[in-house]
Formats: sequence, C-alpha cells, structure tokens
Amino acid sequence: MASNLSKDKQFLKKEILRKKSFLSVGLDSDIAKIPSFIREEKQNPISYFNKCIIEATEDLCISYKINIAFYESLGIMGWQALEETLKYIPEEQFIIADAKRGDIGNTSTQYAKCFFETYNFDAITLAPYMGADSIKPFLSFENKWSILLALTSNQGAFDFQFIKNEAGVELYKEVLKTSSNWGSDENMMYVVGATKPEHIGQIRKIIPNHFLLVPGVGKQGGSLSKVCEHGLNDDVGLIVNSSRSIIFASQGSDFASAARIKAQELQVEMSDIISKSGKYNS
Repeated sequence: MASNLSKDKQFLKKEILRKKSFLSVGLDSDIAKIPSFIREEKQNPISYFNKCIIEATEDLCISYKINIAFYESLGIMGWQALEETLKYIPEEQFIIADAKRGDIGNTSTQYAKCFFETYNFDAITLAPYMGADSIKPFLSFENKWSILLALTSNQGAFDFQFIKNEAGVELYKEVLKTSSNWGSDENMMYVVGATKPEHIGQIRKIIPNHFLLVPGVGKQGGSLSKVCEHGLNDDVGLIVNSSRSIIFASQGSDFASAARIKAQELQVEMSDIISKSGKYNS
C-alpha cells in the first residue's frame, strides 16, 4: 500500500529538486491498449503491465496518477490490480487517485475514506461544481491533498469553464477565487490543462502558491516549456502528468524500456528548466 510519509509542500519540493523532475506518470492502463502478449499470458495483465512501467520509470518521476476508471470498469479484477499496483509504487512517490469525485455530505465522506484510508492515496482529483460541502469532507483528512478541477485540457472545457459573469469574469476564475478559501496551499491543488498555457499566468495571479497538476503534455499536445514559463513558482509548484505517450510508447516486448525513454525525455527537459531558472536550491 501507499506510504505513511507526510507529503507536504516541502516534501514535494525536496523530491522535485532531488530527482530534478516534476513528472507524474499516469497509469491510465486501458486493458484494450496494453500489449496483446501481456493480455494473453498474464492472469491479471494490468498488474503486470503497471509493475513493469513503475520499475522502468520510478527514478524519473515524483508521482504516479492512477486513473480509477480503468480499474473500476473491470470489477474485481480491476480493484485487485489497483491494490497490487499500489504495493509496487515506492513509498516516496506522490500517489494521486484520479477519480474526479464530487458529491455532498456522507457520500463525500465515504469517498474520502475509500481513497484516503482504505487505499491510502496521497491525493484525489475532485469536481467542485457542487460547492464547498462536496469538498470539505476530503479536506478534513490530515496530510492528504484535494486536487480541484479548475481549467481542463479537453475541448469541452469551452462549454462552461469560460462563461463570463456580469463582471466579465470567467467561471474557472470564480472557481479558483471561491474554492481557495475552503482550504490552503498545504492541502489543495488545482488541475490546469497544459493545452491552455496562456491562461496559467492569469491563474497564478489568483493562486500564486498552490501546486498545479497539469495534464495534457504529450498526446494532447501541451508544451512543457510554455507551462513552466507561466506556472513555476518558488516551490516549483507544478506536477506535470503524462500518461498515454509514456505507458503506450510501444506495443512490443520493449514496452517498458520504450516508456522509460519517453519519461526520460521529459525528465531531461524538466532538469534543464530547473537548472536554468536559477531560483531553486537543492
């Protein structure tokens, strides 16, 4: 299971500077996309696939983001794969449940218990649409992080997130302003898509000190350099996730080594960005 280390902001910054990486590897382990020989040979192919990916990338990243949909959709086998995967992840890694939960009262409390107590994740992604009482049950858990959706990387983000109020302020900015009072930069992060880097500077004006979880680098076309240009803060303040472009880099027997090559490309770029910034002391 995941570690009992207290993974606060300073811990994250130290790990980032130690590894010269703020990479999160997304374990979006779609059983239909993992190499066919694994599906044919292994009793629980997702467990085996994840184990190989983790062993190939664990020194290059500071986090693993597990997309819960690819596990719960498989029923018992998927939940078993999730439990086994958590055992494979080294204790210093920051482990995110990408579950996008968001409900009220006792329901949120039970979701929080599931991911923070039963599975001991360090963080969970949440949809804040239902307001404060859907998020605060998660914030009541010590040494755990709530990661709220703010500005997402998908095309559908334009359906609602950019709607302006009477004062001309976009909805995603109102979400940031209001929700930032529910917790602090010690227990809340925000999801901000890499495909919209021009907005990250505006976001930093609203939440200068929070960590941002940034998906969309890789298959979705987000630029790491652009994200960093607008998003870095004094604590680095970024966890950049890449999923499909790393874990599905090859369908052959070299799938793990191919994943390592892709992860290393990002880690090298991150190391260069950290070094050139001149503002971080390891």
